Amino acid sequence: MAAAQSNNAERNPPSPVTDGFALSGSSNLPDPATNAYRKDLADVGLAGRVIASHYAEPLVRHIIAEGTLVATPAPDADQIADLKEGDEIRVLDISLGWAWGYGPGGRVGYVRAQAVGI
Repeated sequence: MAAAQSNNAERNPPSPVTDGFALSGSSNLPDPATNAYRKDLADVGLAGRVIASHYAEPLVRHIIAEGTLVATPAPDADQIADLKEGDEIRVLDISLGWAWGYGPGGRVGYVRAQAVGI
């Protein structure tokens, strides 16, 4: 087992301290209910607070057909809010039939993409 740990340490050495800053310890992540971030994408306003593969500026869009803001991109997901035609949402991602971003009141969730217009 010691040999395996040694090989792992050689492949993944500790991060060096650069200008007095190193990533270590536990994270103090913002509330995901009101801050849009996932491993693959985060609101650009959260850069420096969360690590994501990409960052995006939320785009203002409007609901064109009644829908429901849900916690995950699934038909049976927990409901967060009912959305009415004309409601403003701020979208970070539209993929696989779902739009993800901030709903009315700043809550983060998913809505069916066909309910979102310009």
